[in-house]
Amino acid sequence: MCDRFEFDYAAYAGFNTVDGTVHGFVNYPDDWKNHYAAQGFHAIDPTLRKAARSVAPVDWQRLEHDKDFAAVFRSARDFGITDRGLTIPVRGPYGDMGMLSVTRDCTPEEWRKLKRAVMSDLQGVATHIHDTVMRSGMVMRSLRVGALSTREREILQWIAAGKTHMDVSDILDISHRTVEVHVRSARSKLHALTTPQAVARAIALGLIQPL
Repeated sequence: MCDRFEFDYAAYAGFNTVDGTVHGFVNYPDDWKNHYAAQGFHAIDPTLRKAARSVAPVDWQRLEHDKDFAAVFRSARDFGITDRGLTIPVRGPYGDMGMLSVTRDCTPEEWRKLKRAVMSDLQGVATHIHDTVMRSGMVMRSLRVGALSTREREILQWIAAGKTHMDVSDILDISHRTVEVHVRSARSKLHALTTPQAVARAIALGLIQPL
């Protein structure tokens, strides 16, 4: 994922409320991981706390005046970890939650361009990672079944093909408002925070086909 999107590091943290398991996958250097754990930074890290309460991706720039953020990343710099990053929250249908964080050491302008270029795809990847991890448990795997109408699946399939809401409206000969209503309904049924996350979850559940 880092190679594809040109990030330096990535970290996923997830909590499965069905079986009470906690999952973590990171590619940070071992020295930083050990230091982070030893200092108990997980208890104060605002990149996790803020994202846990957010319905949208959290750019860490919003946190630069937070004293806990300063404490964590003042230490991180000693390990070559930048404070330029973002965290994408993902919520599942059974109270499960995941957070995907990515970093890139670059200029502010390079960061803005990178975010614009990859944000939609990155939200889909975050959902895919979370759902894959959550389905690793037998009980959760048996529960995670989505139920979309034929029209909702049809609209999400066109969106997965790169079509805008207006494009879908023209293709299906329905109003733009109708498309939006179906998309909102699909997001709600799939417990997705955004349309890219809904598309990714629908693909993962086999409700639509990847393109």
